[in-house]
Amino acid sequence: MFRRGAAQVEVLLVHPGGPFWKNKDAGAWSLPKGEYAEGEDALAAARREFEEETGARAEGNFVPLGEIRQAGGKLVTAWAFEGDCDAQGIQSNRFSMEWPKGSGRMQDFPEVDRAGWFGFREARERILKSQAGFLERLEVHLGQAE
Repeated sequence: MFRRGAAQVEVLLVHPGGPFWKNKDAGAWSLPKGEYAEGEDALAAARREFEEETGARAEGNFVPLGEIRQAGGKLVTAWAFEGDCDAQGIQSNRFSMEWPKGSGRMQDFPEVDRAGWFGFREARERILKSQAGFLERLEVHLGQAE
């Protein structure tokens, strides 16, 4: 999701929840995203995952940003759309995992623990390096490339 402010275009990024990401900031943020099954429509899955991770609806004209393979090997397909939401008020789905590892105790964590609006410069500092190409593609599409 992106929005046009008076001073600049901003993009919505999310920070992953759970104990592994708790104290990480720069280079840890992401586009709202998730996995989809073979044969499932990728855009429909992207819209569903956006809503699951933020509680906001993904509606509007979708701009295809293509695919990028992340460092861990996961192939990510992304779209951008113009919209607005309250980043402070996001409501994410949750997941359970054994924590601390080896304790035998299952704990519940939000998939996304926070979200924020960032101009392109700051977004490039915060986003996972392997997803930065999506920001560049959106900048080009919007005529914002530096």
